[in-house]
Amino acid sequence: MMSTVLQVALGGAIGASARYLTGVAVLRAFGPGFPLAVLLANVVGSFIMGVFVVFAAQKSQTHLAPFVMTGLLGGFTTFSAFSLETVTLIERGQTGSAALYVVLSVGGAVGALFLGVLTARGIWA
Repeated sequence: MMSTVLQVALGGAIGASARYLTGVAVLRAFGPGFPLAVLLANVVGSFIMGVFVVFAAQKSQTHLAPFVMTGLLGGFTTFSAFSLETVTLIERGQTGSAALYVVLSVGGAVGALFLGVLTARGIWA
């Protein structure tokens, strides 16, 4: 049990750090405005989740799930931040941007996970 908690903690630290660095890089590249960093983290993280789920099942690596899925990807993806960014856009009166952000985030994340599953099945099936 303690070993699993440590795996989640380590993965979470790595994932959260990666999300922070993604945010810094996107801010430097594109400046403030549309919450592109959170969108990117959610879509990329969902793709990786899709790939990992198939990989772990095909290669009997499900023991890595606490580290990868709960820790690493849980720390990297940011749906709580997504919710905050959406409300912030609405409060600024940018309802069109908020709606676009919700559609791109949810559609992109679900689509990326599906694409990750298909990609991984093509590799390991």
